[in-house]
Amino acid sequence: MNIPVKICGITSLKDAKIAVNYGASAIGLIFFQGSPRYVDPGKVKNWILDIPKNVKKVGVFVNEKIENIHSIVRDLNLDFIQLHGHESPDYCDQMIKPVIKVFRVGDDFDSNVLKDYQVAAFLFDTYQKGRPGGTGENFNWDLIADLKTNAPIILSGGLNAGNILDGIKAVNPSAVDINSGVESIPGIKDGWKVENIFSKLENTKGHGELF
Repeated sequence: MNIPVKICGITSLKDAKIAVNYGASAIGLIFFQGSPRYVDPGKVKNWILDIPKNVKKVGVFVNEKIENIHSIVRDLNLDFIQLHGHESPDYCDQMIKPVIKVFRVGDDFDSNVLKDYQVAAFLFDTYQKGRPGGTGENFNWDLIADLKTNAPIILSGGLNAGNILDGIKAVNPSAVDINSGVESIPGIKDGWKVENIFSKLENTKGHGELF
């Protein structure tokens, strides 16, 4: 089995089906209105039941009110909650589904902060001031190459067909998260790019049971 792939920033049933048909283990739906990939929960409700049950549905939030997250998660029957802001360990503990906690990695990243979090997985993305994600740029993978965590690691941040194998080799993650690297424009996936990146991932391996 190839390394599990989450395709994030899905904004339509068409793009969700592209991701699923090429082998995505999970899709990410961004409910942060400051993102160019924001999707309205009410519109998602119209098509989310068309996604196979074995494909995990991940809701992405940034410093959102807890009650708003719970409402959306229940309404759409999401499988995971991805927290992309400055959420505390206590905040994460109040979630009603398994949490993927995101940390943006810059040169001053301190991995000691991870030990305070009891979550389903850590996702590492690229730090860029003022942007919670979706930068399209990768970070220095050496900063997390020797990280020891109790939770599985998901590698994100500017992954595309040209660099994803190098990223997997450097970090040895449990799964990868791809967004801008398979888009034609922000929020619109490119079928050819999705197909191409999955072809690159043949014979790769993930570890740990996540997606």
